[in-house]
Amino acid sequence: MSEPELKGLALLRELSAEEREAISEELEPAALAAGEVLFNEGDEADGLVLLLEGRLRISSRRSGTAGLVGPGAALGALSLVAVGAREATAVAEARCHLLWLRRPAFRRLVEDAPRAACRLLEAATCEFVSSARQGIELLVPPR
Repeated sequence: MSEPELKGLALLRELSAEEREAISEELEPAALAAGEVLFNEGDEADGLVLLLEGRLRISSRRSGTAGLVGPGAALGALSLVAVGAREATAVAEARCHLLWLRRPAFRRLVEDAPRAACRLLEAATCEFVSSARQGIELLVPPR
C-alpha cells in the first residue's frame, strides 16, 4: 500500500508520511467476495479494518440498526487497545479490498514506532468521540 493511498484514508490523513509508512509495514491486505462475512456480531474484536474498495453492510441485532460503509471506512479502531466483542456484523455487498491492523501488529508498532501508534490512537479517539457526540445529540434534544 503506497503512502499516498494511505493518506486518502480519513483515519490516517493527518499523520505524517513517516507515521503512515510505519503503520503500513504492519498492515495485512485482505479481500472479500460479495456475500462474504468479514466478522460477526459477538466475535472477538481483534483489530482495525480499513476499507479500501467495495461496500460493507453493517448490521446489529442488538441495536436493530443496519447501514452501508464504503471506501475509506475504518472499523474497530478501539479494539487495538480494548479487548471485547464486535458490536455488529460486517458482510461484503460487493468485492472488497481491505487492510487489517491486528492487535499484535499494533503492539509491535507501539514498540517500534511509538509516535505513529500514538497518533493513530489519537485519530481513532477523535473519530470515536465525534460518533458518540452524534449519538448523544439523537438521544438528547437541544434545549
